[in-house]
Amino acid sequence: MAKLFFNYSTMNAGKSSVLLQAAHNYRERGMQPYLLTARIDGRAGAGRIASRIGISAEADTFDDSDDLFARIKARHAAGAIACVFVDEAQFLTPEQVWQLARVVDDLRLPVLAYGLRVDFRGQLFPGSATLLALADEMREVRTICHCGKKATMVIRQDAEGHAIREGAQVQIGGNETYVSLCRKHWREAVGDRASD
Repeated sequence: MAKLFFNYSTMNAGKSSVLLQAAHNYRERGMQPYLLTARIDGRAGAGRIASRIGISAEADTFDDSDDLFARIKARHAAGAIACVFVDEAQFLTPEQVWQLARVVDDLRLPVLAYGLRVDFRGQLFPGSATLLALADEMREVRTICHCGKKATMVIRQDAEGHAIREGAQVQIGGNETYVSLCRKHWREAVGDRASD
């Protein structure tokens, strides 16, 4: 039975590694996965999903103007696919998440979306919020804070390593820009101290 899965975490948890491993497993069994990633994030090169541990794969790209149901339906008609993998799913629009739900319901293809849950301000991304509302199954990909607790938040830092509290929700970057923290250390980093 096809389902819409949302695999979420903070930065540097290995979401892309997990996606690439799962896609590899499909190929090993003679099934063809269809990989998509956000066009806005070209750190690995245009049309590539890459992991920090060095593995990568080619993927088609999407931006907020794409009708993903139409694209996936056309790709499936051109050559049967077994499932759809979406990296950087936080960049989906709410409408695109509904389109992915239609892929599951109408085309009976499983869709596995991987992305961030919250931004550096602790706010849900619109795509992630809609995935949390619509996904049939959700899985947390875990990483840890420097204290050893589970990291659930991320800070954006400036060149001097200071946490930034304001700015655009989307700024592409990696370890040089973002640090994953537990909620307590995120609060400390952004200056939200407990009142006495």
